[in-house]
Amino acid sequence: MPEPLKLKGIPASAGYAEGPLFNLEPVVARYKGKATAADERLALETAIGTATGRLAKLIQATEGDAADILEFQLAMLEDDALTGPAYAAIAAGQPADAAWRQALDAEIVGYETSDQDYFRARAADMRDIRDQVLRALTADSAAAAPTGAIFYGEDIAPTRFLETDWSAGGGIALKAGSTASHVAMLARSRGVPMIVGLGASPAHLAGVALLDAEHGGIVLRPTRAEVEAFRQSSSSFAARRDRAETFLARPAVTKAGTAVRVQVNIADPSDVDGIDVSTCDGVGLMRTEFLFGKTLPDEETHYRAYRKVLEWAGDKPVTIRTVDAGGDKPVPGFTVEEGNPFLGLRGIRLSLARPEVFRVQIRALLRAALHGNLKVMFPMIAVWDEYQRAAALFAEEQAALAARGVAQKMPPLGIMVEVPSVAIAPEAFAEVAFFSIGSNDLTQYVMAAARDNASVAHLNSVRNPAVLRLIASVAAFGRAQKIPVSLCGDAGGDPAAIPALIEAGLRDLSVVPAQLAMAKAAIADVSI
Repeated sequence: MPEPLKLKGIPASAGYAEGPLFNLEPVVARYKGKATAADERLALETAIGTATGRLAKLIQATEGDAADILEFQLAMLEDDALTGPAYAAIAAGQPADAAWRQALDAEIVGYETSDQDYFRARAADMRDIRDQVLRALTADSAAAAPTGAIFYGEDIAPTRFLETDWSAGGGIALKAGSTASHVAMLARSRGVPMIVGLGASPAHLAGVALLDAEHGGIVLRPTRAEVEAFRQSSSSFAARRDRAETFLARPAVTKAGTAVRVQVNIADPSDVDGIDVSTCDGVGLMRTEFLFGKTLPDEETHYRAYRKVLEWAGDKPVTIRTVDAGGDKPVPGFTVEEGNPFLGLRGIRLSLARPEVFRVQIRALLRAALHGNLKVMFPMIAVWDEYQRAAALFAEEQAALAARGVAQKMPPLGIMVEVPSVAIAPEAFAEVAFFSIGSNDLTQYVMAAARDNASVAHLNSVRNPAVLRLIASVAAFGRAQKIPVSLCGDAGGDPAAIPALIEAGLRDLSVVPAQLAMAKAAIADVSI
């Protein structure tokens, strides 16, 4: 009997799965060439139409982040800049399939070799677009995976994830992939076990696999003893998860009775539809990038989104972050192309550079503040002048609304603590209403290590003493100055990080809704 094969990767969505390995590598049927270039063009146009129709149907069945992902793909398929090179190649004599593959492969290489996390993470979306059209060209369809399968390959297409029934189990194990990819976000929100960054492995793997997405490993051809040990670990995880559910409706407290506020992070107003407001202490982070799609949003679009969440929360606080475009979130017609966008014109810097866009969001926030307990925070603040300028715009727009007789209210204005300059010298910001620590960017900047890069993943840890020391100093400054301090990064929902965060002095964490129960359970186990 062959020896077990053990591969190590990076956890992207915690959980365990045991099932048959399903190879994701696509097998595309042969394309039948057409008689003329006009026929080839028509074939490609028809295939693109089929793919866009399929995406449109999927969009109708999804919402929130999933719908945003599909709408991105739909927008790409409708973009002449993407399809134009393929049509030009057809006019030059290439068949439709070769022309499309050549055009998309060139785009994909650009995404995969980018030095920016965002573009590398979106390479899977581009491959998905390529393969959907190729399947339509050849009248091929993706092979059906067995129930409870563990999908294995370089990467998985977002549409493949969304079309899969995960209710019977299963998981994802990727040679490449990214913890910041669209599929990783979807997996976390749906509780599908997933690991990435497995690296090169032998070809033609098959058989039963054991996926440990809590620690980041997969075992193929396991021994009986390994199967038994795996099932014990899986049962223990399930028991912890079930136990965590019993904490969901209770206030979060440590063993010593120290209260910890636990709020939720949301990326779209529809996210609150599945949350019982009594299980959380409010919204610690409402992202607003979802509003910035193919066109810049108008004031009413902003206002309706904010009002929905504020009315859901009642008297509980809702902290809305002004648009954090740039970096890993480019927005057509708003952001600019830069050599290193993570250190460039992003967050509040971009908003201040484009005040005509920022003022629209400000007016909507001032109007929406009447409908609940609104707090507003600015992302990527590095110096006091940025906060002053942003606050001044709020004051100007409030005065203008009042002069027109429009009902409005000034909300408390705070800042994200994610740039090391703020964490090192918080005394420069003693006049802000509150601090919210963005652990993802703060850790990335302090450690100079991208969290979705497997080769430096061991460096990217919020539990590194340097990162924890900065968090502790901000928390201590907040206590001394009576400035509320919270944390809204991924670390807030990580049971392994929560004890260190509480020890550092934090008493307010914000987590994605799927992590709410586990976070409360982890807090209950803290002895501090």
